[in-house]
Amino acid sequence: MAEQKDSLDEDIRQLVIERLKAMPSDKKISIGADGSSFTSDQLISHVKEGDEIGKKIIDVQMSYLQALKTGALLDE
Repeated sequence: MAEQKDSLDEDIRQLVIERLKAMPSDKKISIGADGSSFTSDQLISHVKEGDEIGKKIIDVQMSYLQALKTGALLDE
């Protein structure tokens, strides 16, 4: 069971990394109340490290994809 979770976690991490690679290199994303801005390369590093910023990016990306799947982002 733990092996399946690890595999799923790695698949999700890879999905998020690929989405970040598609982000324009001249754009930055601000995370947190302190207004820190990160490039896609910096965000990829955080996702690979699995630190708090990386976990937040994964959560945001997965929430976005879930909303896209359910149609919550479509104009009615």
